[in-house]
Amino acid sequence: MEESRRRSLVVGRWPEDEILMSDSARVTPRVPDESSERRLFEIRREAEATGKVAKAGIRPSGAPFPVASVETGYYGIPLLKRPAWTWEIPLYFFVGGAAGAAAVVGSVASYMGADRKLVRDARWIAAAGSVISPALLISDLGKPSRFLNMLRVFKPQSAMSMGVWTLVGFSAGSSAAAFAQFLSDRYGSSFPVRLIERAGDAASLLFGLPFSNYTGVLIGATAIPVWNESVADLPIHFGMSGLSAAVGLLELMGNNKSRALQALGIGAALFECWEGFKIETRQNATLNPLRQGGSGLVTRAGGLLSGPVPTALRLASLFSSSRSLRKAAAASAVAGSLLTRVAWIYAGHQSAKDWKIPLGMKW
Repeated sequence: MEESRRRSLVVGRWPEDEILMSDSARVTPRVPDESSERRLFEIRREAEATGKVAKAGIRPSGAPFPVASVETGYYGIPLLKRPAWTWEIPLYFFVGGAAGAAAVVGSVASYMGADRKLVRDARWIAAAGSVISPALLISDLGKPSRFLNMLRVFKPQSAMSMGVWTLVGFSAGSSAAAFAQFLSDRYGSSFPVRLIERAGDAASLLFGLPFSNYTGVLIGATAIPVWNESVADLPIHFGMSGLSAAVGLLELMGNNKSRALQALGIGAALFECWEGFKIETRQNATLNPLRQGGSGLVTRAGGLLSGPVPTALRLASLFSSSRSLRKAAAASAVAGSLLTRVAWIYAGHQSAKDWKIPLGMKW
């Protein structure tokens, strides 16, 4: 009996356990031998000397341990979850960026007494964005109640919570400004109309700027490597892209004589050139989805249409009386801004597949 108990201790089971196990559940144990003991000793020595173990482990035959892979992770659950956003989200990013920037441009133009057509068009772009943006967001969420539930919490440390409240404030301000514009055009200006107009402009200016770039903060505050690595650049990148789109839309609506819009368009296009240069030259594997594969192709197309193309066309228009150059630059800027949003979402999907980067692994 003592000998039987001693043998059982070697394999990690008591004799009573063998009685309870059925024949089909019994697994013939591997008794350590001199070779396995020597290998274990070598592994310990390696760990003591280098602080890590390079040798591969052993998965016993029939063991219930999960088999991990790069794509599936453990138990079929990837380490990083791919963004669940649908097509509405990149469109929401684009519409919000253009509408927010247009609201700021319209408010500043109104306070400075600029061309009334420019102010009117900027207000209508902002008002249209204030309607389309929540519609896209609710469509992605699936139910209007989910959007309303987000308003039950005001959490300053959450980019998503602050973004929703910014959307509400922006929608109220831009709608008020557009409503005052409608009353002024139809019935003439009066003190109540001017009061609504000034209040709407103030709210549009207050909420328009953060609404145009908060989405850059939102995606940067995630574990997706390519987004998180660019967290410092994304807000201003999205803001300038939104400004470029707003200027392009205003010019396509007939405001292509404004020197201020031309200056804003050139500045935004030059910044997009700089942003594209940084993406291409930074030696960081985390940014590879922006340079390689399908996501890299879309990123470069968006960057080309947002930066070099409108820059060249706008500079050429300064020395030409043709208005077609400026209209072409405006159309290129709008298309580039939309492609930029699509590219960043696409790159996030590709980046989520690389499970080594969040763990700091260099394998």
